[in-house]
Amino acid sequence: MKALRNWHDRVGHLLHETLKFGAVGGFGVIVNVIVFNICRNHLGLASVRSSVISTALAIMVNYLGNRYWAFRHRTSEDSRREFVLFMAFSGVGMAIEAGTVAISHYWLGYPSLLADNVAKYAVGLPLGTLFRFWSYRTWVFTGTHHVDRKSVRVVAPPSTEDNTEPDRPAPSGRARLDTEAARLVEDESETSRA
Repeated sequence: MKALRNWHDRVGHLLHETLKFGAVGGFGVIVNVIVFNICRNHLGLASVRSSVISTALAIMVNYLGNRYWAFRHRTSEDSRREFVLFMAFSGVGMAIEAGTVAISHYWLGYPSLLADNVAKYAVGLPLGTLFRFWSYRTWVFTGTHHVDRKSVRVVAPPSTEDNTEPDRPAPSGRARLDTEAARLVEDESETSRA
């Protein structure tokens, strides 16, 4: 039962993070699409240049959303390291997106606005997003999970071998902890070790 509860907690936590990451990413995609099409269609910039500009702007929006909302429970001691890693992995994601546009536009010979949008958003964005989610969880937002904890005083039951000193633990080793608070502390320590 405990293993099932631990599994449910982990899956639930991953699902919660995934949904928040998706919401932040969705907002970033809106910024990305609008800026890309303005740069490509109205400003007359090249497709790859438009892709880089729009993705760079979306990266900044995504950093703020991920740091202060989606992964805010993963506190970090070194915010500079976190920011540098975020930008580095986001740069790889940007290269994936721009690469699909470049391949479609220049190598495969599909220079239309529709082809650029399909290459960027139907192929490049999903691939880049999968890479980003994995790298952010694995390398960037790696801080400890913040859990609200209340102080609990754990008291061992009195020893049955020596009735004169009831606070002394049993000489055979660690006394068995029978209180509900003690079981909660044991469960929490096992969960944190997992």
